[in-house]
Order: sequence, then structure tokens, then C-alpha cells
Amino acid sequence: MATPAQNDEPAVSVCFVVTIDDIELGSFNTCEGLGCEVVLETREEGGNNGHVWQLPTRLKYSNVKLSRPLTRETEKVARWFASMTTGFTRKTAHIEARTGDGRKVAQWGLLEVVPVRWTGPSFTPESPKVAIETIEIAHHGYVMEG
Repeated sequence: MATPAQNDEPAVSVCFVVTIDDIELGSFNTCEGLGCEVVLETREEGGNNGHVWQLPTRLKYSNVKLSRPLTRETEKVARWFASMTTGFTRKTAHIEARTGDGRKVAQWGLLEVVPVRWTGPSFTPESPKVAIETIEIAHHGYVMEG
């Protein structure tokens, strides 16, 4: 049985490195929400009771949530969110999925990124856990590379 080429192996242990224009926000352990949906409009045709037309209207992009344990890179996220109070410029984000040894597996470019939410850790003495932060970003589509 032939073994798959090294580039065809699935990414089992992955981290997500996030860059917004020239600001590197660091690596995150989880990434949720990469995707899009075609919004459909339904139309009923008079006299045709056995069929309803479903017409595509636009693409809808879900927000992307990224989580990681607190690190010194949290300051970069805080600065990026704080910069929204002094004026707002839409930026392009790049999310790279990398293996444990740093090889890039995939990359997504997000157009006109807007920070939506930062959630810090919950500190409770009853359940000592790793302090996790989560950022949520909205975007207006994907960058088509090449």
C-alpha cells in the first residue's frame, strides 16, 4: 500500500496564526466560523403548485471566533481593539493553519475585518483552569489569492 505524500497528510495538531494587515496577533488554538452561506429567496409560481423556486440572492459570512490561553500577545489584541476608539479603518486579515512543527497547511484571507468582541478568562477558585481569551471578528468576504 502506498503512503500519501507528505503534503497530503491531514493536519492533526494545528494552531492558527492571525495577522491583520501588518499586525501579528499571534497563534490561537481554536478557530470557529470560517464559512459562508448562500441566502435563498423563495418564489411561488402561479399555477404551478408542485414547485417553489429558490433563487440565490447574496452570500452571508459568519463571524470567526479564535481562542487561546492568555499570553503576552494578549496585549496586541487589546491594542487592536482600543484602536477602534480613535478611528476605524477596515483591514485585511490572514489566518494560517499550521502544524505543530510550523508547516503551513492552509490559509484564509478575510476582507474588511471588523473586531466584534473580546472575551477574557473567568477566574473562579472552584475550578482552576487555563485562562482562555476569545476574539470574534466579522468580515465581508474572502481574499481570492492568485
